[in-house]
Amino acid sequence: MSLSIRGLRKAYPGVTAVDGIDLDVRTSECFGLLGPNGAGKTTTMEICEGLTTPDSGDVVVLGRRWTDDTRELRERLGIQLQETQLSEKLTVEETVRLFRSFFRQGQPVDEVIGTVQLDEKRHARVGTLSGGQKQRLALACALVGDPELLFLDEPTTGLDPQARRQVWDLIEQFRAKGRTVVLTTHYMDEAERLCDRVGIMDHGRLIALDTPRALVRAHCAEHVVRFSVVRADGVDLATLRAIDGVLDARQEAGGYQLDVTELHSTVPALLATLAARHLELTELQMHSATLEDVFVSLTGRHLRDE
Repeated sequence: MSLSIRGLRKAYPGVTAVDGIDLDVRTSECFGLLGPNGAGKTTTMEICEGLTTPDSGDVVVLGRRWTDDTRELRERLGIQLQETQLSEKLTVEETVRLFRSFFRQGQPVDEVIGTVQLDEKRHARVGTLSGGQKQRLALACALVGDPELLFLDEPTTGLDPQARRQVWDLIEQFRAKGRTVVLTTHYMDEAERLCDRVGIMDHGRLIALDTPRALVRAHCAEHVVRFSVVRADGVDLATLRAIDGVLDARQEAGGYQLDVTELHSTVPALLATLAARHLELTELQMHSATLEDVFVSLTGRHLRDE
């Protein structure tokens, strides 16, 4: 086991950030912590990284505890924070060499720069890099010590789609070596692509834990239908729930969401119901259930709600 957490708690004045979490992360897996801002993800990560002291609970990282084995753990971990502040006057190569000097053993600087595809920028100053290049440089600094366990706190927030996929590729290359990754993310496509298992946090608690597909099967219907009509009060939820194949219906953001088992029968029945009430359809969307839908089902909120 790469990470074991028992009874973890951390409170600040007026708020409980982490409220009694139990969690195990297996060796060689990619584990994702999901949840809206304020759910407690970053605080949990910072405790596991040795950056924050918990109020209570036990955290074992790679078989060691921060209270006894700080130096050894620092040598074995790679950490990319939510915001990594690097000296903008140093070059890419100078920055990676600086971080390499923190470790007794690690990877060659040139090899790491090549891994994150910054060869052409090795002599460029950090201040001249794009957002995606800075994220890859931060990942290089996390990788240069050749870690066994990599912590990534929202590694692709603010990046364009191409830059995000480049970071995903780097994470997958790290995983291919049999190493372990723990990451937080707001992006469901990111979690579904990278993570073997995910834990969903809300209000400091772990409210669900499993593989992405297992969570969807356990908490959602197979499909989700969202629609809007000209008159927002034109159809009541009881009528929608009575449609064949609808497991649940709720009103949100000026429209409606239906949890559906069979699209081929439910959608025609929905259209007939709206037509019978002379309601003009302004929007209709259908998709297979996702982790986002799991979170809405469990909490009534979207993952990217502030």
